[in-house]
Amino acid sequence: MESQEEHALVFYGDKEAGELIKKPAGFEFSYNPEYLRNPDAMPISLAMPLTETPYESPALFPFFDGMLPEGWLLELTCTSAKIDKGDKFRLLLYTGKDPTGAISIRPAKDSHGE
Repeated sequence: MESQEEHALVFYGDKEAGELIKKPAGFEFSYNPEYLRNPDAMPISLAMPLTETPYESPALFPFFDGMLPEGWLLELTCTSAKIDKGDKFRLLLYTGKDPTGAISIRPAKDSHGE
């Protein structure tokens, strides 16, 4: 059911590289077709080369999991944001807007009307 899906946009720098979807049975990441047409497009991860085929996984992809805080910072983030530390997708949305590297994660609704 679509109501059980959550969507996030994945940016490489200021370019929308793709979409991450949390589904009842796992996760899907697919590159944006326009991003793929750009000759300068870079993969978001070496483990996720540029392709038109969506990536699927029963758990959050290791690349995205690696973007999450750990240890005391995870505890502090979960407490202050009132997010269950098992809800990695929500944690990614909360912490992924201001990344250390080139990849950022934003709620899909942020792409409309802001």
